[in-house]
Amino acid sequence: MEDLIRAIERAWDRRAELSPADVDAATRDAVTEALELLDRGAARVAEKRDGQWVVNEWLKKAVVLWFRIAPNRLFAGGFTRFFDKVPPKYMDYDADDFLAQGARVVPPATVRYGAYVARDVVLMPCFVNVGAYIDSGTMIDTWATVGSCAQVGKNVHISGGAGLGGVLEPVQAMPTIIEDDCFIGARSEIVEGVIVERGAVIGMGVFLGQSTRIYDRETGEITYGRVPAGAVVVPGSLPAPDGSHSLACAVIVKRVDERTRQKVALNELLRGVDLPGPGPAG
Repeated sequence: MEDLIRAIERAWDRRAELSPADVDAATRDAVTEALELLDRGAARVAEKRDGQWVVNEWLKKAVVLWFRIAPNRLFAGGFTRFFDKVPPKYMDYDADDFLAQGARVVPPATVRYGAYVARDVVLMPCFVNVGAYIDSGTMIDTWATVGSCAQVGKNVHISGGAGLGGVLEPVQAMPTIIEDDCFIGARSEIVEGVIVERGAVIGMGVFLGQSTRIYDRETGEITYGRVPAGAVVVPGSLPAPDGSHSLACAVIVKRVDERTRQKVALNELLRGVDLPGPGPAG
């Protein structure tokens, strides 16, 4: 692995010189191997180490380098054809390949090569970009988008029309991360490397970027860029100091532990958000 990392780093340092018509075999082989590792889930763009998410920058560099060196090609896609630099993940799959992967892929779901899809994942008609990682038991619902290098944990539900933003450059930037057991409501957007911690519930139509204020109704605290574990979040707004206008925010209305979440339906968790004062504790 260290030899591969060094090869990617060397290629990155001279990326401006590379093109589909001008790339040496060693660089092409190294980038291809890195994409294969991503595709199989043998390596991932971000991973948790000692409780903290860490970006493997060399893999993001490999994805960017692929776009530098790969020409657009014609790809068959069953009901249509594509002209792109990255082939569809399932272009050459047969029934045995799908059985071995153990995921269900509903047409016309589109997954690009270099994205990992684990066993027991259900892909409704959605889009999953290169470098993404989708762990077991997760559902990506209709018209949802999983952006480049986004990381999605186990037993997550990404609802219809929701979007997880992709982050390729700068390579040191954290991708959007959804940890295990989360629910992302319909038409919500989570972008710019925001982290949604384990067991959080994001209601319908919540927009979260690094500059979005996340207001905790119980404590009055405002944070950015990370939704705490077990938080139940809905869209809201906060007034300007002079009262002249309000700007959108995300509101933590309550927190639940895993035991409560297993007992209570998601719709129940999202009720009662208009109660005055601090929300109930779980």
